Amino acid sequence: MKMIIGLGNPGKQYEKTRHNVGFHVIDELSARLNAPAMQSKFNGMFTVIHRPKGKVMLVKPLTYMNLSGECIRPLMEYYDVGLEDITVVYDDLDLAPGSIRLRQKGSAGGHNGMKSLIAHIGSDKFNRIRIGVGRPVSGMKVSDYVLSPFNKDEAPLISGIVEKSASACEAWLEKPFIDVMNNFNGV
Repeated sequence: MKMIIGLGNPGKQYEKTRHNVGFHVIDELSARLNAPAMQSKFNGMFTVIHRPKGKVMLVKPLTYMNLSGECIRPLMEYYDVGLEDITVVYDDLDLAPGSIRLRQKGSAGGHNGMKSLIAHIGSDKFNRIRIGVGRPVSGMKVSDYVLSPFNKDEAPLISGIVEKSASACEAWLEKPFIDVMNNFNGV
C-alpha cells in the first residue's frame, strides 16, 4: 500500500490558509481517484482506494500541524506501510508561491509538522512534495503568515500548483519517485 499524506490543520478557520495546501492536494486526489468517503482513525481522516497496481491511502492528520506525526506513525504501523511507500505534501516558506520541489529525504527545514513526523517515524528518508507559499513581509510573524489565506494574486498560482502536486502524486503511483522528481522538479 502507498500512503499520500497531506499536512494541514483541521477546522473551518484554517481551511483556506497557506498551511493547508497539503490538505488541498489530498482533496484534489480524492476527486481525481473517485475515493470513497474519508473515515476516522488514529487522530486522522483517511480513505483507501483500490487500484490495479495496489492500494493507495490518502491521509489528513487531524492533530493540528505541529503534532502530525502522532497520527501518521500509528497508521503506518497498523497498515504495515514502509517509509519507501509514503509521500508527504506540505507548505514551504522557502519556495515561491506556485512552485514545488520534490525530495526523497531531508531535514524538517524548520517546519514543525515535518519535525513531528520525523520524530515519530524515526527517519527523514521519505518522499516529500514541498509546495511554495513564500515568506511573510517584514515584521509579520511566520505563524500569522502561514495561518492566513492566500492573497488574490497568489490564489491562481496555488490552485495550479495544487493540481500539479496532485499530478506528481498520481505519477508516483505508476513509477519510481526518482522518475517523478526528474519530471516535476524545475518545471
